[in-house]
Amino acid sequence: MTPAARYQAAIEVLDAILAGQTPEPALRAWGRSARFAGSKDRAAISDHVYDVLRNRGRAAALAGCTVPQTTGRALILGLLRLQGVAVEDVFGQMPYGPSALSSDEAKEHPTPDILSDTPDWLLALLKAEFGPDLEGLLAAMSTRAPVYLRVNTRKTTPEHVIADLAQAGVHAIADPRLATALEVQTGARKITATAAYQAGLIEVQDLSVQMAMAEIPVPQTGRILDYCAGAGGKSLAIAARSDADLTLHDKFPKRMGDVALRAERAGMIYQTRKDEQLDHEVPFDVVLLDVPCSGSGTWRRDPMVRWRMTPETLATLQSEQAQILDRAVALAAPRGLIIYMTCSLLRAENEDAVHALLARHPQFDLLQSRRFDPRNASDGFFFAVLQAK
Repeated sequence: MTPAARYQAAIEVLDAILAGQTPEPALRAWGRSARFAGSKDRAAISDHVYDVLRNRGRAAALAGCTVPQTTGRALILGLLRLQGVAVEDVFGQMPYGPSALSSDEAKEHPTPDILSDTPDWLLALLKAEFGPDLEGLLAAMSTRAPVYLRVNTRKTTPEHVIADLAQAGVHAIADPRLATALEVQTGARKITATAAYQAGLIEVQDLSVQMAMAEIPVPQTGRILDYCAGAGGKSLAIAARSDADLTLHDKFPKRMGDVALRAERAGMIYQTRKDEQLDHEVPFDVVLLDVPCSGSGTWRRDPMVRWRMTPETLATLQSEQAQILDRAVALAAPRGLIIYMTCSLLRAENEDAVHALLARHPQFDLLQSRRFDPRNASDGFFFAVLQAK
């Protein structure tokens, strides 16, 4: 495919996303209808789509639109202007590229600041939290997220994994901030096909999550409940450094569909329980809560979250987070730990949620808390460790 044809394909995918599809299914659907596209074409189209979504507000403004009024064509036009790519090298490059610009489309528009990439109501919350640092944070959020691997040190060493991956065409380097973390430089799309991945020597896991999991206190024995387990990534990280008994639960069991295969590869032993079964198995020494949240820390991986969130959905999430924390209180042992986690940058879901719990349940103390973001790790992530008195 020509460069212009790739942009035209991105326009079609963006139109599908604006019509309600999520990015990955929209990209897969386009790929199924375009068997002629090679792997490099698909990768380039995906990059164009995500570049637009991460910079959606500025792309819309540079095309003379507001975010609710945009089309895929307008967003690609705005992206080209934002990136300094010659528009005439794309638009009008027929037969496979987008048609030539109209006189209205050809009009130039001033470049807005990076704050326009965030809805106003969320911007107000972030300004109150980050102040003058907000622009730098949003600039980091506008770039592609790096790919990180966690080395399963029960099975191998980072040095051996780096060498094994290199033979498979994946170039990874050690991250100086954490011994188990490798940053993938090239070949990320080959990871799941490598022998290292199939043998459970590595798992794809963001650096912020890895740093949090390495910092939280995990007993070597006892009983740990991963209450919002999802695909089990955090349990796998715990199992790599602890012999404690692991119990996994999720409100939506289908989310745990990949756990069995991942656990088999990694050598993790665990059990799953429904919520009503947990009351017969209390107490737990550690209750880990990776709660549903706004996902504001993952905007560069899932940029549509930024525009789909509303004040009402945030309020609903806060209520759910409080309910989960209260449930954890009933499950934790005397002197037991509750570890609260979000992939959010918002104080309302992080520090405020923890302080509200302490007010409702003064029998708990806050031992530590920490927040990561792309300026000091990779994604936005928060954790707090609370202990029953």
